[in-house]
Amino acid sequence: MKEYQLFIDNEWREGGNGTLDIINPALGTITARVANANTEDLNFALASAQKGHEVWRQTPPKVRGSLLLRAADILESKIDTAAIATCHEQGKSAAEASGEFIRALETLRWSGEMAAELCAPIIMGGNRTMLPEPIGVVAAFTPWNYPAVISARKLAPALAAGCAVILKAAEESPASAVAIIEALQEAGIPAGVVGLIFGHPPMISKHLLSSKIVRTVTFTGSTQVGKQLAEQAAKNLQSCILELGGHAPVIIFDDADIQKTAELISEYKFESAGQSCNAPSRIFVQRPIYNDFVSAFKKVAKAIVVGNSEDKNTTMGPMIGQRAIDRMQRLTDDAILKGATVILGGAPLKGPGYFWPPTLISNVPSDALILIEEPFGPIIPIIAFDNIEEVTSQANKSNYGLASYIFTKSEDTQRKVIDQLHTGSVTVNMLMGVRADVINPGIKDSGYGYEGGIEGFRAFQTLKLVNNASATTFLHKG
Repeated sequence: MKEYQLFIDNEWREGGNGTLDIINPALGTITARVANANTEDLNFALASAQKGHEVWRQTPPKVRGSLLLRAADILESKIDTAAIATCHEQGKSAAEASGEFIRALETLRWSGEMAAELCAPIIMGGNRTMLPEPIGVVAAFTPWNYPAVISARKLAPALAAGCAVILKAAEESPASAVAIIEALQEAGIPAGVVGLIFGHPPMISKHLLSSKIVRTVTFTGSTQVGKQLAEQAAKNLQSCILELGGHAPVIIFDDADIQKTAELISEYKFESAGQSCNAPSRIFVQRPIYNDFVSAFKKVAKAIVVGNSEDKNTTMGPMIGQRAIDRMQRLTDDAILKGATVILGGAPLKGPGYFWPPTLISNVPSDALILIEEPFGPIIPIIAFDNIEEVTSQANKSNYGLASYIFTKSEDTQRKVIDQLHTGSVTVNMLMGVRADVINPGIKDSGYGYEGGIEGFRAFQTLKLVNNASATTFLHKG
């Protein structure tokens, strides 16, 4: 059986706390094992990263960028194998897993190509120059739901900026992170510049963040854990990049293309079994087209084939585990108890594995938990509305503020709704995909800081101001 190891000081090694089982969510059986780090492993990783950072920060940005480009080429040659392992661990369909790795490659390449430009001195004039410098050792925490692309979005810009990174990847789906680290190793990354650890999350986060070696924390995951990490980081004044939960509203006006909108929402909502913080999770439909939209959306959702990712006909795989199934049942039962109507799905599928079908709920009262908590699964309420003021007020009631979506042909309506929605991003007449050159911003309980794009790259830098009476420019070390 495959056992994934820790990567510290440019060597693969066993964990001091033995191994943890990795469960195939489609079968409910053990598919592999992963090393479980202890405090000795963490101390070694910290010391190695501290030494590696001093070497890496002095490495010319163009050289750092070239290494990332080589790593991307190496990873690309191994996508098929890595994607299959991800399917077994996380439950994605083969197409979803391969697509995620392609986005990870784009992130590695974008960061590699931008390294020299974004690390160059910024000439301010008046004998002033700003020097972008690597912020320091980064502790990166990634979730199980998009293990390849999120690992890449944290590793690539930090490495391009000149930072050493300790990546704490999810134990549930380690294969993606291992594949990326293997590619970096093969590309020639110096010892200590990147480390990979697995293990008990609270112990690891507490230990890493208690060290003054770590200067920046980047985390994608739940709001609850994000707040805990921010509190821990405050003790050493470590900066934080927190991409947390979401409860994305979709607002559909009566001039929208009903069929096209239903197909787009279905495609994005049920990707990865709805286990995405940016996925649509509340649908608001203007009353004149409400019944027509519900009928169209139900038909599209009903056509989704739920099953094992190894079946080529499968279009939606399982949820990650029993706790996720229990959450879907709790949210559904609560909505029914409060007067809602389940119009599709509503119960787990029988047999092995953790399968919950696409579930549509109508007549949802405002106090239903499905409108308050992040569902993080293939369950979605559909609510009727009459006007802009009403729907934006309802959409903004959520404590989350990550993504939102609008469907309307009216540019005037678009402008009004964009202005009134309290979310980090608003996407109009399309659905948002993660791109290397674009930020994924959150506000309110969805976090703060930027991941992706130029702003996400700059998050791993400090700016040193140089005032020099005898010179106005700096030669860039390349």
